[in-house]
Amino acid sequence: MQRSIPADLILGGATAAYQIEGAAAEGGRTPSIWDAFSRVPGAVIDGHTGDVACDHYHRMPQDVALMRELGLQSYRFSTSWSRVCPDGGPVNPEGVDFYSRLVDELLEAGIMPWLTLHHWDMPQSLEEAGGWPARDTAHRFVDYALAMHEALGDRVVNWTTLNEPWCSSFLSYTAGAHAPGRQSVADGLAAGHHLLLAHGMAVRALRDAGAERLGITLNMTVADPVDPSSVADVDAARRIDEQYNRFFLDPIFRGHYRDSLLADVGHLGLDAVVQDGDLATISAPLDVLGVNYYHGDAVSAVPPTQAPLQDAPTDRPIASPFPAAECVYIHARDLPTTVMGWEVQPEGLTRLLRMVHEEYTGPAGTELWMTENGAAYDDVVAEDGRVHDAERTEFLRAHVGAVVDAIEQGVPVRGYFYWSLMDNYEWAWGYHKRFGIVRVDYDTQERTVKDSGLELARMIRERTL
Repeated sequence: MQRSIPADLILGGATAAYQIEGAAAEGGRTPSIWDAFSRVPGAVIDGHTGDVACDHYHRMPQDVALMRELGLQSYRFSTSWSRVCPDGGPVNPEGVDFYSRLVDELLEAGIMPWLTLHHWDMPQSLEEAGGWPARDTAHRFVDYALAMHEALGDRVVNWTTLNEPWCSSFLSYTAGAHAPGRQSVADGLAAGHHLLLAHGMAVRALRDAGAERLGITLNMTVADPVDPSSVADVDAARRIDEQYNRFFLDPIFRGHYRDSLLADVGHLGLDAVVQDGDLATISAPLDVLGVNYYHGDAVSAVPPTQAPLQDAPTDRPIASPFPAAECVYIHARDLPTTVMGWEVQPEGLTRLLRMVHEEYTGPAGTELWMTENGAAYDDVVAEDGRVHDAERTEFLRAHVGAVVDAIEQGVPVRGYFYWSLMDNYEWAWGYHKRFGIVRVDYDTQERTVKDSGLELARMIRERTL
């Protein structure tokens, strides 16, 4: 029996600047931390860089035409700080012009633009000046945010400050798995706090400048104890939940870090960077919270025989991304997995959306949107020239279904963006992992809509699962 998709649930696709644009040294753009990190031997598989990526910088009108063919109702993209404000300095008109033309193309195609200001590609010059562990970076981010709003605020309604600050703090500064590749617990905690501070400062500044709808996107998980009767397993799951989810949710919506989190990590460096007034700034009211969800976690105080992949290539060791990770282990369950090693757990998404709504966004009157959800599989081009990606197609159906489940349980989710619109540069995995509903041949840059893309187009058109 077919299920209906609510008529007012917006369905779209998402990408990020460094992952698709290419043109790394064109149009006045200067190096970002990912340009530098990708050139560190061993940092990215096969030394892949985003220098060309999907060549979206040159093929943008054709890509927007493809979005129109698919019927996307909205397109979530990020702007490159290094392109707009090279070296973190004055505004680059040529860089701004690219995004202005993109927005015009989207509006002409009837597609709602959804702009994210920071999807990890900070200017390398700002990293050399201290990066996110340095408080001044938050002020530089506000300058950049206001420059973008001055240029596009007459046409862009939806503004997201940061994408997944957990990744650009703990995964980047503590685990060293992402740019800039530092491995310091104190740096990761400082980065996390200053990212939140930058968000709050930017929300206030953009609101004063007349921005209509402001938000942030957080990647979140559902942490389940392997043995719910084990005190140690329950506490391990608590630490994952707090250091993955609540580290960001509590300051944004409640204006504080919770006591149990501070007991775990405050003495490791967090206490040293929080200043008077910071949490009031961070908790500036929001219009939208974006949720990114890829999988849940089964957590134990007992090590497994083999852990699933954790957001970085397995051919190089990394530190734990969690500041207080003693006796915290992720276990594999009897669930299907993607080629990232991530479990496919759509019911976890329903539970996550309920928790976020009931504890945070509902009481605050903040809209809830699914800003990323997707899966990587080893796609093959068939003899008929098509990509019959049955696993991804089923993943898409199941997770849109999980969103519909949440809506039917009283969670007013407003939209769903699939990650990603097209295959692209998958960070430390280079070009080895394909998440797109559109296949990209990196040699020819030919785009091929996969079966999953055709299915999303059908969902949009027919409003059924």
